[in-house]
Amino acid sequence: MSDTDRRPDQPPATAPKPSFELGTGPGRVLVWFYGVFTVAAASRSIVQMIVDFDRAPLAYVLSAFAAVVYGFITYSLVRGGEKARRAALVCCAAELLGVLVVGAWTLAEPSAFPDATVWSDFGMGYLFIPVILPVTGMIWLRRARTA
Repeated sequence: MSDTDRRPDQPPATAPKPSFELGTGPGRVLVWFYGVFTVAAASRSIVQMIVDFDRAPLAYVLSAFAAVVYGFITYSLVRGGEKARRAALVCCAAELLGVLVVGAWTLAEPSAFPDATVWSDFGMGYLFIPVILPVTGMIWLRRARTA
């Protein structure tokens, strides 16, 4: 059947399947949290690097890195599509790895971090949201693949 043979109320046989929007439903909450954490981590690291960089450069650079990761995940969730979903999934995994490594490091060797990072003590200063957020994000992104 060609497009000219079909009834007007019938969709074309080759109609593209609508893509799953990552930033809708529960994804909207993730976008909000990642957006807030992008601003919080970026603001914190910028101020700390300008005011007192010599005190704890590693901590401040790690907070800046966290802000970049949060920002990229926020952008990917808003952008949507399969490519953005996969990129966000990789970034969420990297974020979780960062939280776990930095969290364990700050507990094992507190002297390495004279000042806290966003990921210090597994995000305790941020109500453990930095360790919960990537897990939640990965669950949402894996679910989005099947939708």
